[in-house]
Amino acid sequence: MFINDCGHFLPLQALVILYINFSIMNNIRKKDLLWMYRVMKTSRYFEERMEKAYLEGKQPVFNIGAGPVPGEMHLSNGQEPAAAGMIVHLTKNDTVTATHRPHHEAIAKGVDLKKMTAEIFGKKTGLSKGKGGHMHLFDPNVKFSCGGIVGAGIPHAAGAALANKKRNTNWVAVAFIGDGATNTGAFHESLNLAALWKLPLIVVVEDNSWGISVAKKDSTSVPFNCIRAKSYDINGYYVKKNNPIEMYRDSKEAIDRARNGEGPSIIEIQTDRYLGHFQGDPEFYRNKDEVAALRAKDPIEKLKKKLIKESYITVQELSTIDSLIIKEVDKAYEFAKHSEYPKPEEALGDVFC
Repeated sequence: MFINDCGHFLPLQALVILYINFSIMNNIRKKDLLWMYRVMKTSRYFEERMEKAYLEGKQPVFNIGAGPVPGEMHLSNGQEPAAAGMIVHLTKNDTVTATHRPHHEAIAKGVDLKKMTAEIFGKKTGLSKGKGGHMHLFDPNVKFSCGGIVGAGIPHAAGAALANKKRNTNWVAVAFIGDGATNTGAFHESLNLAALWKLPLIVVVEDNSWGISVAKKDSTSVPFNCIRAKSYDINGYYVKKNNPIEMYRDSKEAIDRARNGEGPSIIEIQTDRYLGHFQGDPEFYRNKDEVAALRAKDPIEKLKKKLIKESYITVQELSTIDSLIIKEVDKAYEFAKHSEYPKPEEALGDVFC
């Protein structure tokens, strides 16, 4: 037995898979690999379209309130492996909570793409009748929610995990957070109770090296947040280099443990944020060459090359998948674009005192 960066014991078999000249993809079902590729590609294209749609009416002088999508916009280009490699193992009965940067998780969990897009555009056909916007996406049909308050989704997921346990199900709850949220009270309090009660909770830390404009090394006392799992006597995993295959492997183990009543886990994935904290962010805090270096290691292109190299799929078949993704996303945008705005008096509806 050996130990990885986060103090998690690795069996000899896992080490062999990691270190000899052998493809770890051979341990993953073809349909799972293709599902992950499709989800990651869908998220990327969806956000590339959103990047353009959001900037309509906001140039040449940036005006956050102008255009068809007013308000803040946080895009997750580069962080797709965190969602795909985890949610591939989940069912509709499993709960997912996400952050203010939620589109990749929402798409992976199966949130209705047309209604999600309409919600972002503030249309009455949206998930919440256009009243929530992109940071507040709720789809009870697939048990997905997100919010703009840092760390707020962790106790919600812990509550869902507690309910799952009390109902004697094998359902799990997953909280996706940024690395900045690991320094909040919600993170530590939720994990303390989850560990104490052995709740089926997994916290996924998307470490993109930045908490808004603050570097992780300037805000966090430990090099890896999964190290903190030791203090709660739970499992911690660290996924290097934004690798969806490694994310798949570690997520499966953490979820299997949770379903079997073995308690919570922390998974931290080293991921990349290609864009600013929000659209319109001047990014003065980043080295001008950082993003180009990150994009050169794009996880979607790397997975695509592996799928072809390992003969899981042909170039033509992948091209067909890409075309279907473009059509699906384009239909969602057309649906949102042509949907009606809610009437002004509807602002008073769905309000509870």
